[in-house]
Amino acid sequence: MKRLRIRHTTGYRYNGEVATSYNEARMLPVTSPDQFVLYSNLDISPVSSNHNYVDYWGTRVSSFEVLTPHAELTLTANSLVEVSPREHPLHPMPWDDLAALVARSTSSVEQSWQTPLTEPPEDVVASAAEIAGRLDPCDAALAICRFVGENMAYVQGVTGVKTNAREAWSDKRGVCQDITHVALGALRSVGIPARYVSGYLHPKPDALIGETVTGESHAWVEWFCGEWRGYDPTNLIDIGDRHVGVGRGRDYNDIAPLRGVYAGSGGSQLFVKVEITRES
Repeated sequence: MKRLRIRHTTGYRYNGEVATSYNEARMLPVTSPDQFVLYSNLDISPVSSNHNYVDYWGTRVSSFEVLTPHAELTLTANSLVEVSPREHPLHPMPWDDLAALVARSTSSVEQSWQTPLTEPPEDVVASAAEIAGRLDPCDAALAICRFVGENMAYVQGVTGVKTNAREAWSDKRGVCQDITHVALGALRSVGIPARYVSGYLHPKPDALIGETVTGESHAWVEWFCGEWRGYDPTNLIDIGDRHVGVGRGRDYNDIAPLRGVYAGSGGSQLFVKVEITRES
């Protein structure tokens, strides 16, 4: 078991002062069977009133408004989380049994539908179908995610938050968000429910206790084949004790860390900084 301290700072710098802004943040992890949140807090500057709730998908949300003029909005989320090693047991299951199980589960059905961000290109659909034709659902899901990860390069700056799976695949480049969207589309195309997971990944497996490293927000997939099972297609690794989950949804739009609107005439620039410290 590892204990990780995460400091995530983000916000907007506006091109000129804005009168008001209305925002939602999804930046605090939740306790689950694989992780225990010892402490979490979200600081917002300028100070504002906020309303905290858990959304439909089980993600913690801070909804807030800033009603005084401001040129910058800054949020700092501090969390301390104990993360357990994950086990990924095999769940052999025929395709017909999976289909019957999914039909009886509302949450699985909802994660079976494509979204505009996950709709896969034809060649990905064909490759996923070929894999599914020779393997059971659980083995096929893993093979499909590996196929996607092996055929896409992690490159920052070539895609944006509105880039969909077809666009990212056409260039075979993108960030974890894009690779996850392609994997979700491929899995759903063969009838395997799959969901988008946002969170953090400690980038240094051999980090010393007390060592602080620069991290980043991360995304990976979970698919359903009797139980939910996670995989990181960007890094081609199983979900383990370096992954800290924050939220789940159908795609990035369900769990964007920060989104909002403001009253002002200029544009804005998003800034992000993540620091992760191993404490045990």
